[in-house]
Amino acid sequence: MTTWNNYYQAHSLEDAIAVLTQSPSTNQIIAGGTDLLLEIQQGRHPPANTLVDITTIPELNHLEATTEYLWIGSAVPLAQLIAWQPLRQNCQALYEAINLIGGPQVRNVATLGGNVAHALPAADGAIALLALDATVWIAAPQGEQKVGVDSMLETTPEGIPIHPEGVHLRKQPLLDCYAAPGKSTLSAGEILVAFQIPLRRAGESSAFRRVMRPQGVAIAIQNMAVWLRQEKGTIADIRIALGPAGPKPLRAYLAEEKLRGQRLSQVNLSEASAAILAEARFRTSPHRATAEYRQHLTGILLNETLYQAGLGAGSQ
Repeated sequence: MTTWNNYYQAHSLEDAIAVLTQSPSTNQIIAGGTDLLLEIQQGRHPPANTLVDITTIPELNHLEATTEYLWIGSAVPLAQLIAWQPLRQNCQALYEAINLIGGPQVRNVATLGGNVAHALPAADGAIALLALDATVWIAAPQGEQKVGVDSMLETTPEGIPIHPEGVHLRKQPLLDCYAAPGKSTLSAGEILVAFQIPLRRAGESSAFRRVMRPQGVAIAIQNMAVWLRQEKGTIADIRIALGPAGPKPLRAYLAEEKLRGQRLSQVNLSEASAAILAEARFRTSPHRATAEYRQHLTGILLNETLYQAGLGAGSQ
């Protein structure tokens, strides 16, 4: 079958957006292509008229640690991101998560932007980013600013070279990128540019854990990421993310409330697990697991991920 008719290498955000908006229903962004090309070949995604390659756009390949944030370009290959020392120093959960995506060949071309833009509720990178309170930067055609969203150019982290003319930039919370399973909120012509993640401070740590099917089937039965800040043995603050537990990655707010301000005990761990079950919408999947098995895993994963995150807290 025909996968695409034309292949276009874009060298700037303006260039890519111009081509994407020429035929928004059939022109398609490609970076690593590890999901997109398979889905087209398998008939789960319509063929593209033009594939717009964004991998050489400078803003999308920029990595920088500022005094407050990590700036991660959306098109940086995962293998390059894994080798970037500031990632492991500040975002252990994300480091662990992307090490589990595919194999070495996949990680050489796959991108964090693609992991999020694909909009699956259990994408490993997205779950870690959610726990780490990541902000997403998006480029859109000039004049197509969304209602209620202001340009944030003035608050771009210091030193980040992202000032394209003719392009509107905005930032938004990660969860605002998700509309439904496999469907993002990005409009035609919009490009996910980068992720902005707060630096790790004293007493803070994070971790990621995943249970997957045996025999190398690279899909999560369930995964979880935790970020926490400890003060004198107490959980001063915490964020918990997991999937698949509904149509979007789940931020477990009720469970966080059970643990925030507490010393970890078997009692509040059980209460937090029960709170996750109250929020989650687990379903049975023939390719993953039953809803009952996922419910069983919830407390186990929470215990393991909290324990692993706790090992690093206060060690800075």
